[in-house]
Amino acid sequence: MCGIVAYVGPKDAAPILLEGLQRLEYRGYDSAGLAVVNGKSLKMRKVKGRVADLAEAVPARFKGACGIGHTRWATHGVPSDVNAHPHLDGEGRIAVVHNGIIENADALRQRLEGEGVTFESETDTEVLCHLIARTVKETDSLDDAVRRALKSVVGTYGIAVVDAQRPGEIVVARNGSPIVLGIGEKEMFAASDVAALVRYTRQVVHLEDGELAVLRADGFHTFTSDARETAKEPFTVDWDTGHYDNGGYEHYLLKEISEQPDTVARTLRGRIDDRFHIAHLGGLNMDARETRSFRRVKIIGCGSAYYSGQIGAQLIEELARIPADAEPASEFRYRNPVVEPDTLYVAISQSGETYDTLAAVQELKRKGGRVLGIVNTVGSAIARECDGGLYLHAGPEVSVASTKAFTSTAVSFALLALHLARVRDLSPADGRRICEGLRRLPEQIEQILKLDEQIKTLAEKYAQAPSMMFVGRVRGYPVAREGAQKLKEISYVHAEAYPASELKHGPLALINPDMPTVAIVPDDELLDKNLTTLGEIRARSGRILMIGHRTADAADDCVVVPKNETELDPILLTIPLQLFAYHAAVALGRDVDRPRNLAKSVTVE
Repeated sequence: MCGIVAYVGPKDAAPILLEGLQRLEYRGYDSAGLAVVNGKSLKMRKVKGRVADLAEAVPARFKGACGIGHTRWATHGVPSDVNAHPHLDGEGRIAVVHNGIIENADALRQRLEGEGVTFESETDTEVLCHLIARTVKETDSLDDAVRRALKSVVGTYGIAVVDAQRPGEIVVARNGSPIVLGIGEKEMFAASDVAALVRYTRQVVHLEDGELAVLRADGFHTFTSDARETAKEPFTVDWDTGHYDNGGYEHYLLKEISEQPDTVARTLRGRIDDRFHIAHLGGLNMDARETRSFRRVKIIGCGSAYYSGQIGAQLIEELARIPADAEPASEFRYRNPVVEPDTLYVAISQSGETYDTLAAVQELKRKGGRVLGIVNTVGSAIARECDGGLYLHAGPEVSVASTKAFTSTAVSFALLALHLARVRDLSPADGRRICEGLRRLPEQIEQILKLDEQIKTLAEKYAQAPSMMFVGRVRGYPVAREGAQKLKEISYVHAEAYPASELKHGPLALINPDMPTVAIVPDDELLDKNLTTLGEIRARSGRILMIGHRTADAADDCVVVPKNETELDPILLTIPLQLFAYHAAVALGRDVDRPRNLAKSVTVE
């Protein structure tokens, strides 16, 4: 959600800021703007709309070697030119861009209005700007002014601030919303995501919560909110600009679906031990004795991460025979959960910055819980907070709807389940069976992708339905949930998922010829029960699209996928649903990569 880019150095800032903002478009936004320091004055442009609209609004001569840019996802105030960032103080001296939410903004606004401040926008961010402007007059230091102003603030923020009186300086700060510094050659960058930086540098530093930094062309220094200096070691990111290109595909989403044979192979690479038929997961930071001590596994995540956690819980229970369940992190953090010393907690987030999940991890750590992270972004906040974990190595996921990260997360859970199981009681023969199944996944995903034309035809056939039902039983239920999520988030077709066993307990009343059902029917011990469910739907004149390992007379249409080991089949059954949602959305003319009202990285509550 939202995006920040900042630059200070010898070059004109505006082109760099615009290019960085383009790299952050995938995060979701409704307006964009930038400000540069020219001499001892500020130049600013901001618009409701896309970064391309902003680029058209920026004049050819828009000089300034220090500047900040922003893409806004509206929280306080409707999308508009006025509510777009940056925001200026009354004298046009201080400019601020901000990700996050200032929870006490109303109280601060009332106080400032009582002191004679006039507000131009409806945003919470403008409060920050006026606080800093009033404080900077009391000190000769912009960083001290920002630090002191933030002491009045309750909420989350990632901010970048410039002062017309200090043209070679940018101050950034983080609390709950990511800020990454980029180190160039006699130039410095900052952004909310490394995607905005990789064209210019791959040497980065992540700020921690409660940390600030001053950027100048010749370097940076960091310190805490109580003015203590901190030492930061840069690290090199693996991704480059090529990872963020669409590769000639019409949409990033299709590119990322098509990359899954390679991304799954990367997730598996170096992690299968053929000698002991176990998953080699050194990043867990647990020895065998500690691994055996856990009596329960609790998985937390949001959206598709949560559904992948449900697949993970099923894998862990089946293979390791440890009670496991998944719960939305957004609910977990608010219900005062009982944190047990013999429970292993697993947090999932593609970005590693999902605010609800990060807050849940921090609550668990405060209560002494052992937390592993499954994330895609190296150095992200959740990765740093956790005791250990697994990186997905799926590469950047640009489209808002998660596909390759979802699949790699499910594969990571299979590895974790195998590791836990072999340390406990899973036989070497079953360990070998799962290892061989994991190795077959990339080739089998490739086979499913070859069904693209068939799935496209089916998607176009069903896309006009006003609503769809997705059903699955046991292993198939989280697959159904993820399939419904994909369809509704990118095509805007209403879709609901239910356990197939629950149809008779209420949802069957919804079945009619205008409401198709997508049924997940693997070839497992529940096949006959699932086929009976199809018969019940067909008897009510419901149309059925079946995703499984064979055809069935009760289904109107079938997509047949390769069979793997029964425990691993849910991973493969998900792929056709991704293609189905994609082609349905294209048929309906949707903005596939940037669906309405959604953002890639949800860094606010």
